[in-house]
Amino acid sequence: MNLITIIIKKKQKKKKTKKKTKKKEDNREVAYRSEEGGCRDDCGLRVAAFTLSHSLALFGGSFQIPLSYISSPLKTTSFCTMPHHQAQIFTVKVETKGGKRATGEKSSRLHASIGHCHFAVSKAHPEFDRKMATQQHPPPTPNLLKRPLIKVFFVAIVFCACYFLGSYSNPSSTLSTIQAHPQHCFPSNASTPKHPSPSLVLDFEAHHILPLPQESSQSGGFFELCPANFTHYCPCQDPSRAKEFDVTKFFHRERHCPGSHQALRCLVPRPKGYRRPFPWPKSRDYAWFNNVPFPKLSVYKKSQNWVRVEGDRLVFPGGGTSFPKGVKDYVDEIRRVVPLKSGNIRTALDVGCGVASFGASLMDYNILTMSIAPMDIHEAQVQFALERGLPAMLGILSTYRLPYPSRSFDMAHCSRCLVPWTAYDGVYLMEIDRVLRPGGYWVVSGPPISWKSSYKGWERKAQDLEKEQISLEDLARRLCWKKIAERGPIAVWRKPTNHIHCIQKLKAWKSPHFCAETDPDAGWYKEMDPCITPLPKVTDIRSISGGALERWPKMLNTAPPRIRNGVTRGATVNTFNKDNQIWIKRVSYYGSVLKSLGAGLGGFAAAISKQQVWVMNVVPFDAQNNTLGIVYERGLIGTYMNWCEAFSTYPRTYDLIHAHGVFSMYMGKCDILDILFEMYRILRPEGAAIIRDHIDIIVKVKGITDRMRWKSKILHSEYGPFHPEKILFVDNSEV
Repeated sequence: MNLITIIIKKKQKKKKTKKKTKKKEDNREVAYRSEEGGCRDDCGLRVAAFTLSHSLALFGGSFQIPLSYISSPLKTTSFCTMPHHQAQIFTVKVETKGGKRATGEKSSRLHASIGHCHFAVSKAHPEFDRKMATQQHPPPTPNLLKRPLIKVFFVAIVFCACYFLGSYSNPSSTLSTIQAHPQHCFPSNASTPKHPSPSLVLDFEAHHILPLPQESSQSGGFFELCPANFTHYCPCQDPSRAKEFDVTKFFHRERHCPGSHQALRCLVPRPKGYRRPFPWPKSRDYAWFNNVPFPKLSVYKKSQNWVRVEGDRLVFPGGGTSFPKGVKDYVDEIRRVVPLKSGNIRTALDVGCGVASFGASLMDYNILTMSIAPMDIHEAQVQFALERGLPAMLGILSTYRLPYPSRSFDMAHCSRCLVPWTAYDGVYLMEIDRVLRPGGYWVVSGPPISWKSSYKGWERKAQDLEKEQISLEDLARRLCWKKIAERGPIAVWRKPTNHIHCIQKLKAWKSPHFCAETDPDAGWYKEMDPCITPLPKVTDIRSISGGALERWPKMLNTAPPRIRNGVTRGATVNTFNKDNQIWIKRVSYYGSVLKSLGAGLGGFAAAISKQQVWVMNVVPFDAQNNTLGIVYERGLIGTYMNWCEAFSTYPRTYDLIHAHGVFSMYMGKCDILDILFEMYRILRPEGAAIIRDHIDIIVKVKGITDRMRWKSKILHSEYGPFHPEKILFVDNSEV
């Protein structure tokens, strides 16, 4: 109860004379105050002319009124505001001085103050006076809280209650004060977030139950290391398993993962003499030989100037099969045709990437390149690329679609990638068409391009190469692509911005046809079809299907067309902006080359975009909301994934793994132990993992990471100690 005391001072009214005279003004001063101490600075109370006709009497007493009766229908000269919707009941004590109550239609001026908040209102209340005079009220109720002994007694009760509650807590739970940030894992020049960082390591005991697989919850000793021949093991691209599959369309080089009963449950060891990779950007040109000890590739590609060994280092001079003068001159040739510096080209796909020198060169133009190549006789091309700190994955154009959504890349590139583009009804070039954005570019070099001047060096017949180029150009024409240049060793085609004209042409040509597939973004074990993926419909020939994108870097923080058009379920402009703000607050925890599991809208990647890092945003293929298309429309890269299987990469790929809700999502689908073994495989030594999930899951995960000899700590999330989401920081620098 808030106690408001109202004291009314009333002047005596002169007696009436026989002659009718103008009624004199009845002046009443009303001063009231709140026992809570009045208002805050610059706060206030919005008050009307006290329509307290229910129970107020000017002869003394007490009454109760709801705060909702204090409104403001009248003019106020200066007023303060208070939550009007909180209809609290106030006990009011009224004291009066003076003679009889004034009657009749007399104006009154009411002046009141609460602390420093003042207001003044004017209104005549004859009916108010008449009704109030008839009310009877009990004597005022004394305020017990004003008595010192009562206050002391009340404080003593509060302290006793706190003591008993504190002594009831479980003494076995411990809190150890340590630094909130691991010493080895998170060097960052980012500014300190506005919210305070947690300073306590939390040690939780389970007081509630969440069903978990039995395998994960079993306790035991440390896990053993795998044999030395598993140092570069890739479970789903294992050459020994590939021999069991058909070689037609290179199917044996697709993903073939072991079953759950065949999963390797040991820790993949690092190679002997492993050293921490060079920091970026030096790693773009150098790598330690012992980290990827494959001398055959340097010998095999020596004449092509891909890579060479100098002492204990690998040197990447930037050469290649199709750019003997160096990748810089090669990219300069492309720049004369494709607007690399405009900001319209942000994401690129390099098929048959070699050691990813092309993607490394495009970074000078702020272009992020996804480099893919299969595991082949050249040993570890993709592993060389990853060791250099460049985005790359094991992948091939064979049977299944690439694990990317439609309209993902501004440019696709093939430099003597040996893909049979016109074979199998042109299905491989149609897959490139699916992942290219409207208006995107396809750049190709090597056979059969420039065959007239190069056929002798390729040791091919000129007639065969000529037929190949004619077939290639015919296929591109039937895809409605336009050839815009053939200059030196390269040829460039451009995809149309919409399919208005293409629809009419395909009716006349009969083949190829548009796909009837309802989900063009499906890219996980989805077989390729020899058909054209239709673009979103437009009505204007000048419109861009799906919506125009902003230029880089503005596109990073602008709501993408898939959100603005309502294409992605559960994603709105409001959720997009909130996601950005959340990850900006969390960014100080993270650094270096990153992998973001459960990527959502890509907010984590966007928040660290100013750092010298790139992020592989991994969206589970069966996520409730497929947000990978949004990630690409922000100028970022990523892939689909099923974390019950291994990732398409080599061991020791990433410096940091960020997993947000991943273990909750896969609970009941597979054993979380297998997910953690895979995370151990792809995480670099002296790397780190940040796992955000429900506390029950976090405790189980920590029990497993401890057996992996990983140092880990449980901390509160930014939501505070009473929220079930916690953060597990993992540091493997001491392994």
